[in-house]
This record gives sequence, C-alpha cells and structure tokens, in this order.
Amino acid sequence: MKDHDRLTLALVLDSFGNRGNGTSNSAIQYAQGLEALGYRVRLVGVGSTDYPARVHRIPLVSRVAARQQMSFARPDPELFRRAFAGVDLVHIYEPFAFGRAALAQARSMGIPVTAGFHIQPENITYSSGPLRWMPGVDAAIYRLFRFWLYDHVGHIHVPTRLTADLLRSHGYRARLHVISNGYQPRFNPGARYERQRSGRLIHVVASGRLAREKDHLTLIRALALCRNKYRIRLTIAGTGPMERRLRAEVARQLDGMPVSIGFHQNATMPDLLRRADLLIHPSIADLESVSVLEGMACGAVPIIARSELSAAGHFALTQHSLFPVGKARFLAEQIDWWVDHPDALAVWSRRYAEHAKEHYSLDASVRAFAHMAVQAVSDQESGQA
Repeated sequence: MKDHDRLTLALVLDSFGNRGNGTSNSAIQYAQGLEALGYRVRLVGVGSTDYPARVHRIPLVSRVAARQQMSFARPDPELFRRAFAGVDLVHIYEPFAFGRAALAQARSMGIPVTAGFHIQPENITYSSGPLRWMPGVDAAIYRLFRFWLYDHVGHIHVPTRLTADLLRSHGYRARLHVISNGYQPRFNPGARYERQRSGRLIHVVASGRLAREKDHLTLIRALALCRNKYRIRLTIAGTGPMERRLRAEVARQLDGMPVSIGFHQNATMPDLLRRADLLIHPSIADLESVSVLEGMACGAVPIIARSELSAAGHFALTQHSLFPVGKARFLAEQIDWWVDHPDALAVWSRRYAEHAKEHYSLDASVRAFAHMAVQAVSDQESGQA
C-alpha cells in the first residue's frame, strides 16, 4: 500500500506560463499548498520548469486564446513517460488534446487519473461570435468534453455547487468534489483600515478577462447612468479581445471620469484591491470567479451579477451586492447606494474580508483536494477505479 500522506502527484495543464490566467494561477497555488502538506508535485505543461511542453499553435484558435492569457500544449508521449514515472496520481485540468494524451499515457502506465472542470462551455461560445446563437451548441460542447475526458475518470474537481449541478444536468456520472479554488493569504486587507479615506474619489474595480461574457460593457453603461459618476474612478484590470471596444465605450460614455484599463500582474493585485471600495463583477458565465474572492478578502465590497450561468452570486452577503445580469440601470442604482452610504460601505468591507477568510482559504481547499487524490488512489488499489 502507498503512503497516502506522501503521494507524488502530476498536475497536467496546457499552460502554466501566465499567472494572469485563472486556471494556471489556481494550479500553481494548489501545487505550492500540496507541497506544504508533504506531497510531491510535478507540473506538466507549457511554462513548467521541470516538465515543459512545447506550444501547439492552432490556426485562428491560438490567436484568440492568447488574447485571454491561454495557450495550448503539444502532446508528447516521451514527456508524459518521463513526468509520470513513479507518480501515484495524474490530475488533468483541461479536456483538450494535451490532457487527452496525458490520460491515455497514464492509463497505459496503470496510474489513476482525476480531472478538474475549469473550462465552461458558455465561456467558449460567448467568445465565438455567431456560434453562440446556434441552438444546442453549449450542450454539444458539454457532451464533447465528456467524450474526450470526463467519462473516463472517476473523480472530478468542480469549484462550486453550480458547476456540479450543470455537469449533472448534462449527464456527467463521475463523483463530483465541490472544492473552491481558494485564494492566497497575501490577499488580505493589510493596512486598509488605517488609511485616511475621506474626501477622495470612490474607487471602483473590475477584475477579469476582457471577454464578451464578462460583460464589462454593462459596467461602463451603468457608470454613465450613476448620479455619483463624478465622484468615482474606475479600474478594469485585465486583457482580452474586448479591450479596444471597452476603451471606445469609455471614451464615448465616461468622458471626464478617471479610467484605467489594462493588464495587472498577479503580484500587484492585492495592493490594487486594497485601494478598491467596490469590486464590480458583471459576468454572465462563471464557474466560480476567484477574482471576487480575492477582492472580498482585501476588503472590497462586491456588486455581482445574478446569472443562472454564474456561481459568483452566491458570494453576496447583502441585497445591495447583487443586480440582475446585463441590467445597467440596476447596477447603477447599487453603485449609487454604496456611494451614498459610506458608513455601510465601511462595515460591509470588514464583513466581506472576514467571511472570505473563514470560508474560502486556499489551505482548506488544498486539504480537500488532497483528500480527493487519496480517495482516487485508494479506489485503484481496491479495484474500484
């Protein structure tokens, strides 16, 4: 029997190369957390130090993916054989060609395999122009992902209950482990509450890929409708295919408001979020949204779109932290309410920071993930895999 407290795990992800991508950032954080618990972890993919893969360039697709901090890895059987030698478990993050080849290689070596569900089909279709209007296209992608990867593993890590419900509704049969991606301890209020904050502009921040389904256009339209818009400055932290359109809308609708749009290194995000009063999350489709957790942990009060395709709404602790997805006027009303009630903003800032620390710490998430890994290895040992 293996020493389940000292397992060697291989985490397979197309690209670890840019921590601006939420999935790669989560994988790196989990690797660090698992190693702190005594596990040995090997990262396999583009950007890995020890087991690097080559980039697989796909016409048109790779260009769109690169604008959203994503790249694809080229399947390499020799890399997998070397990376998986002596490994107790292989965990695959994405159902694309690299992950499917890793699954086949692990199976041939008799190694148990688990998977994570981090790519929401709705995210793909919203970035695909006219494709998103085709009836049944999202359901077809769910089925394709099942066929490619998820029908071939016994345990799947999902970040939220919404994700689990979506997978069950699309016929996924594996055991689903609901485990938050969590956030790192460096996201905290710091000296936020010792600063003098009166007599200055209210800082509104949005964080995430500048993609259609993240719906930053609704945020810009809402700010244009705010009674208090000249008491506000805006930062949209991210990069993606919608950046040019967003800049054009800001120039057209928010003339005179201080606005910054662009990529921020992950290392600089805690300081940015500590300076934020409100974190706006207008996204239409999200499996979790770690950016909301990070903002809450730093004391930014969230205003989140309520969408049937987004799990982020369950982070809200008050009705003033929610608005109907895509409804700019309702979002404007919520922003104005917080600007008009600075005492409530200060109270809820502390409440959100405390709530995030208590319920969504990275340490708790990593321990739950390790428990899933042990279960998968035990299933193989007992012949249940």
